[in-house]
Amino acid sequence: MHIPFTPNHIQLISACYPPSAALLTSGPEYAPNSQELSRLTYYAANRPEKINKLGSELEKRVKADCRKAASGNTRARASLLITLAIFKALATECRRDMPLLSPSLLSSVNVALSSLSADLEIAARAATVFTTWTTYTDGLIIGVDLKVTDDYMSCLRHFARLGHIEHNDHETRNRTRLIGLAALVGAVNSEALYKPSAQFQPQVSIIMRALLIPLLQVDVLGEIKEQPNSPILDEFRSRPTLERRAASIHVHIDGDQGPTSGDVANTALRATSSLLGHTRGLQASLVLQAALDTLDERDGWSQIEHCRWLAEKAAEWTQYQYRYGIPTRLVECLAESQDAPQPTRRHSTLAAMITAVFTSPTPLVNLSTSDIIASLISVTLRRITVSPDDSLLPALVECISSLGTHVYYADQIQDLAEDLIRRLVIVEASGIPGAGKANREKARIQAVRCLLAGLLGLIHAADMHDAGKDADDEGKTVGTSPTLPTPAERMSHDGPGQGHIRPSRRTKVGPEIWQDTLSLLCDSEYAVRADYAMALVAYVENEIPKFADKVDADGVRRPRPLAEGPTQKSNTLNAMLYGDSTTRFLNALHACVYALSTSPKLGLRSSSSPPSPDRTSPAQGDDSSARAGDATSDSVTTERRSMTHPSRSRRTSLVLRMLRDAPARISVSSRVAADLSDFGNILAVLTTVHEQLPVRSLLTGIPMLVALNRAASVADSCDPLTAAAVRAIKELVARAWLVVAKVWDCPAVAEIAEKALSALPSSSSLPSLPDWQFGSLQPPQHPIPLPDGVQLDTPLPDIDADAILEALSSSQNVQEATGLGQHDLLRRLGTDWSPDSAYKDSIETKSRMDSLSGDGLSPLIKVAPALMHAENLSMQSLARSGRGVGVTDLREALEGRSSMSNPNLAGRVPSISTLDHTSSVYPGADQFAKLTPQRSRPQRAKPRPGEVREVLNKLGIGKQNGLGNVKSSFPALQKTQPRNPPTITPPYTT
Repeated sequence: MHIPFTPNHIQLISACYPPSAALLTSGPEYAPNSQELSRLTYYAANRPEKINKLGSELEKRVKADCRKAASGNTRARASLLITLAIFKALATECRRDMPLLSPSLLSSVNVALSSLSADLEIAARAATVFTTWTTYTDGLIIGVDLKVTDDYMSCLRHFARLGHIEHNDHETRNRTRLIGLAALVGAVNSEALYKPSAQFQPQVSIIMRALLIPLLQVDVLGEIKEQPNSPILDEFRSRPTLERRAASIHVHIDGDQGPTSGDVANTALRATSSLLGHTRGLQASLVLQAALDTLDERDGWSQIEHCRWLAEKAAEWTQYQYRYGIPTRLVECLAESQDAPQPTRRHSTLAAMITAVFTSPTPLVNLSTSDIIASLISVTLRRITVSPDDSLLPALVECISSLGTHVYYADQIQDLAEDLIRRLVIVEASGIPGAGKANREKARIQAVRCLLAGLLGLIHAADMHDAGKDADDEGKTVGTSPTLPTPAERMSHDGPGQGHIRPSRRTKVGPEIWQDTLSLLCDSEYAVRADYAMALVAYVENEIPKFADKVDADGVRRPRPLAEGPTQKSNTLNAMLYGDSTTRFLNALHACVYALSTSPKLGLRSSSSPPSPDRTSPAQGDDSSARAGDATSDSVTTERRSMTHPSRSRRTSLVLRMLRDAPARISVSSRVAADLSDFGNILAVLTTVHEQLPVRSLLTGIPMLVALNRAASVADSCDPLTAAAVRAIKELVARAWLVVAKVWDCPAVAEIAEKALSALPSSSSLPSLPDWQFGSLQPPQHPIPLPDGVQLDTPLPDIDADAILEALSSSQNVQEATGLGQHDLLRRLGTDWSPDSAYKDSIETKSRMDSLSGDGLSPLIKVAPALMHAENLSMQSLARSGRGVGVTDLREALEGRSSMSNPNLAGRVPSISTLDHTSSVYPGADQFAKLTPQRSRPQRAKPRPGEVREVLNKLGIGKQNGLGNVKSSFPALQKTQPRNPPTITPPYTT
C-alpha cells in the first residue's frame, strides 16, 4: 500500500517485492518483479548520489528479515532472498559506482551468513551477491574503510568455513563446500585480494585453509582432473571491469545425483591454480606459507604423496618469473626447525617436497642455487650434530642431489660442487663444530659421507636426463603428468618419472676443484675411503676432462693419425713436462694411492689436536690414525665464506706429513693400515684412470707402480699380517700392469704380469668395488680384513720392472701417443718417484715455461697484494720489496706528499702547480683563458721516487717502455698519442 510522503527510493525498492500474501508462492526462484527492478536499477545508475540511500534501506531490510527468519518466519526468509537478489542487480548495473554500494552490500552478506549459514539456499544467494561484488570492485576500499574491511574479512571466514565444513551426510557436505568454494573462487580472482598489499596475507591465510583441506581428503591421483585451469578464470582479471560477468551460484537440485568429493576437490584446485597464477614475487611465498600452516593445523604431513604433488603443482602454477619462491620458502621452513631433537614427519615431508620440486620438469629461473645448497648443507651438518644417525640425512642428501637437475648457466654445477668440496675438506680436517666429544669422530665420518654422496648425486643429476632421449620424449607437455613417480624412478635413467627434458650444456667440474678431496682416499675410516673410491671412479669415468686422451670401445688405446698430429703430441708433452690441471690431479692421486697401500697410519693428523683413541681391527694391529677432531675458529666460518689461504697451507702441510709417513720399503715388522678391501678399491681406481686417461696415466702412474713394487720387496721372515699386505700389493701391481698392457696393446707386459701373478701364493683375491646408487646415502661399507694366515716360506716373486719399462718404451703405440723416442720414454718412466715429490708437483702453480720469459706476472697480480688486503702470503711475496705500493701511496703522491714509512717512495716529490694542467672535465679547456703556468722547480726528465708517475709505474699502470716484460692492464693508457697533443702533458706520462 502506498504511504504518503514515502521517499522515492523506498517506493522503488518496495515495488520490487511481490505482495505479502504471494511471498511464499514466489519460490523457488524468489526473484523480484522484473519490471520494477529495471526501474530501480535505472534510477540508481543515473543518480549515483542515491546509491548510498538505496544500500542503507536494503541493509535494514536484510537485518530485519534475518532476525525473523532465524526464528522460523518463512515470509521473512522469502523476503531476504528477494532482497539479496536486488543487491546483486544493483551491483551489476552500478559497477562504476561500486564503492558507494560496498558498505551496505558487504554488511548485508555478513549478516545473512552469520544468522542463516546453515540454510544452503540463503548461503548460495549470499555467495552470488559476494561474487558479484568481487567481480566489479577495484579493491581500493579494503584496508581504507575499517568497517568495510571487517565485513569483508568476516565474509571470507564464513565462506572458508563452508568450504571445508564437515557433515555426516556426504551429499549435504559436498553441496555446502561447493557453495563456499565458489565464493572463494570469486575472491581469488578479485582485485580486493591483490590491491591492498597489507591485507594479502590475512586473506590468503583464510582462503588456503578452505582450499587445501578438500585436496587432502581425496585420492589426488584418481579423482582430481589433470587440467584444472579455466579459460574464463585465466582471462578474468585481464578484462575491463565493464566487460566482466559475475557467476551465479545455485544450490544443487534435490533428486539429482549429488556432487562428489572429486567435484569439490576440482573446484578447490581451480581456485588454488588461479591464486598462484595471479601472485607476484613475495605473494607466492605467502601463499605457500599459508598452505604449510594449514598442514600444521590439520596434521597433513603424513600424506607425503599429496604434499609432494601439491609442491610440484605450486611451482608449476606460479608465474614463470616467480617460481623460485616456492622451493626457496620450503628450504627456509626446513632450516627453521633444524634444531629439533628428533626428526618429525614435517621434516621428512618438507625434504620430500623440496626434492619433488627440483626433480619436476618445471623450470625455476632466478633460483639462487648457491644460497639453496648453502642452506641444505647447513641443515645437514646441524642434523648430524644433533645425532650422527639422524633418519633425515638420506632425505637431505636427495635434496642436495636433486638441485643438479636444474642447470641454468654453464658454471652452475661447477660452482655448487666447489661449495660442497670446500665444506667437505674443512669437515675432513676439523670435524663439525658443536658435536659432543663422544660423537665427534662419528659425526665427522657421517658428515663427510653425506657431503660426498650429495656431491656425486649433484653431478650425476645434471647429466641423468641427457642420455637416451627419444623423439617422443621431446614432444611431452611440461608439467601435465598426473602421476607421482617414486624417488627411485626420479633418480634413475629409465624410470617413468624422469620428465626433465632440458639438455645440459654445463661446464664439467675441473680436476683442480676435485683435487682437494683426494686425501679422503687415505681417510682413517674405511667407510669414508670406500665411498670416496666409488666417487673417484665415477668422477674419472664421467666428469674429468679427457680431451683427446681416450681409448677405443674395447679398452685399447690406438693411435689416431688424423686427430693426433705433431701439435697434439707437443701439447701432451708440454702438459706432462710443465703440468696441466689433469696431470697435477693424477700426480696427487698416485701419491695418495701409494700412501694408502703402504702407510702404517692413515688420516690427516694435526699437531694442535690430540690423537683419537686407538682403534684396533683384525687388519690393523696398532693405531689406525690420529685424527683432527677439534673445530678451530679459523677453519669453520660462515656458510658462504671460502677457505682462506692459511687454512689451505695448513691442509697442504697435513697432507704432506701423511705422505711422508709412507715408507719407501715396507719393513719386516711394520704394519700396513689398509684392508684387503682397500687394495680392491685401489685396483678399481687405477684401472679407471688408465682406461680413461691412458697417456697422462702412463707418464704419471708408471713410476708409482715401479716404486710400489719396490716397496713390497721384503724378506720371507715377516709378520703374517705384513706378509698378507705384501701379497696384496704384489697382486695389485700385477693386475695394474695387466690393465696397462691391455690399454697399450703390449703382449710382453701382459706376459710378465701373468707370470708374476701365477707365482703368488693362493689367497683371497682382491674384492671388486661395490655398486653405487647415485643421489642417495648408502649404508656404510664394512672392510674385508687381510687374511692372517699367510706365511712366507720363500720370498714373493718380484715383477721385473726393468723388462716392463723396456717393453713399454719400445711400444710403437706408446711412442706415437707421447711423441717421445724409446730412450726418452725409458728415462721418463724409470725416474725416481716418491709420494711427497709427486704431491708437490701437483700443487706447483708456476711452470718452468713462464720462467723462460721473465717473471711471467701480469700487472693485476702485482697490483693485487697492494690493493686487496689478502691473506695470500705467496701472492704478497711477489712484491719487489718488503712492502707493496698501494692506494695510500698513490693518494699521497697526488697530494704532493711522500710516504716516509715506505722505502719504495723514499725521496721528496717536487711541488708542481696544477695551473698548467688541462682540464679533465672540459676537453677543450685550453681554449679558455688560464693563468700563466708556474713551477717551483724545473721539470726533470726522469721521475724521482714518490712522484705520481713513479707510483703508477710501480703499480704496473701507465706507459711502459718497449723493453719491459710487463704491459699495462689498462689498454686505454697505451693508445698512441693524437696528432695534436695538448701543450702540457700530465705528470705521469713521458
